[in-house]
Amino acid sequence: MSSLIPFPDGSYAFIKGGFPYCQGVRAQEGYAIERVRFARPLPVEKGFAAVALYLKSAGRPSTALCAAELRSPKPFSMSGFAGFNEGYVAVLKQWGLFRDGLNPVARSNVAPEIDPPSEPSFYAFSYTVPAAESSPTFVVAGSGEWPSGGKFPDDVIAHGDVSHAGMRAKARWVLDAMQNRLTELGVSWQDVTASQVYTVHELHAILREQIVPRAGNGGGFTWHYCRPPIAELEFEMDVRGVAVERVGA
Repeated sequence: MSSLIPFPDGSYAFIKGGFPYCQGVRAQEGYAIERVRFARPLPVEKGFAAVALYLKSAGRPSTALCAAELRSPKPFSMSGFAGFNEGYVAVLKQWGLFRDGLNPVARSNVAPEIDPPSEPSFYAFSYTVPAAESSPTFVVAGSGEWPSGGKFPDDVIAHGDVSHAGMRAKARWVLDAMQNRLTELGVSWQDVTASQVYTVHELHAILREQIVPRAGNGGGFTWHYCRPPIAELEFEMDVRGVAVERVGA
């Protein structure tokens, strides 16, 4: 039996996650997910306004928003991350997305090491559109090397170890998390159109050992020179399989 939770007002289903975001989304039959990346990141408030305008112009309701990609000035402390999430989720509540304690919107939120934004900003977003015929389309939310429900920072995989062995362990755990979410969404690596890796640490050996054998089989991958959203995490990924991608909104 599928563990996906239907969200008919958005024309997609999602994997239950935590308060800030779900673990992944998949378009329902008769719909497809499309992605838009802003030419330059927009501060979150302006980003939400731009997303709302874009969805309206596309004839889609605000509930069609299914994934957000954010950029932050630097990694948050745990308390700072919780504070940011309160404001972010407040908008999702206003839009009719966050209901009954469930957040159907997937998310990644990373901190560029070079030329970071001066405040948390929107980088890209994904939404559903009607599609008569389409392959399965989906977005898997970003995950770092901290197991869901684990104690922080004690349960962070290879905590504090950025040696080759430590990064290899982190990458393996995150890739397994991506695999598990793909399976829950009923898709595979072969359905992935793009994978994104976020780290500022040496990655070349891990590409051959861990990443390319899985993530490189589909649409390749992009290495963003960014840190995960919470201090003391060192490696993050997200993956997607979407029908259309655009730049500029």
